[in-house]
Amino acid sequence: MVATSTLKTKSGDCISELVERRCDQACIEKELDFWVEPERTADVIEDRNCQLLAKMFETCLSRSKKNALHCSSVLVPERLTWRIAREVLKLASCEPCGLRGCVLYVHLELDKGVKRLERIVYDSSVVPTFELTLVFKQDGTAWPSLRDFLFMGTCFAPSFRLALKLSPGFRLVKKKLYSSSAGTVVEEC
Repeated sequence: MVATSTLKTKSGDCISELVERRCDQACIEKELDFWVEPERTADVIEDRNCQLLAKMFETCLSRSKKNALHCSSVLVPERLTWRIAREVLKLASCEPCGLRGCVLYVHLELDKGVKRLERIVYDSSVVPTFELTLVFKQDGTAWPSLRDFLFMGTCFAPSFRLALKLSPGFRLVKKKLYSSSAGTVVEEC
């Protein structure tokens, strides 16, 4: 709603009418939210879970950059964490406790091997029913920074690089903890 000059000329009447309209509109929106189709509500919940998971992945990468990755910044392709979150929710959908029963191990595949970054428990009050191992991949096509190139192979080489660029690809490995007959599911994206 846009405020116009009529609010200044008719001081109290227009303002109180505007407030009443906003209250009525808020009440109507709450009522509509109550009667929304269940499918739409499920989509909203899934989007919220995706946002939460994506934020968890970004926080994990942020915490890991100094200690485990030894870099000053991590460059993440656009919407990568969102795509991963969608895949995690898809893999969790057929589990007895859903995402709440998940333990997620986050790794990064580097030139020298795989580095463990973090262990994330979505809901610590629930006994885990499955494990997911997320493996981020380093972008192998990225050019080294000038600083890394100049100091490569010298005794003045820095202990960390300036930026680490992630590839848009990732790997998810699912392992069920409650069934011995169920195998491991590997999803390469």
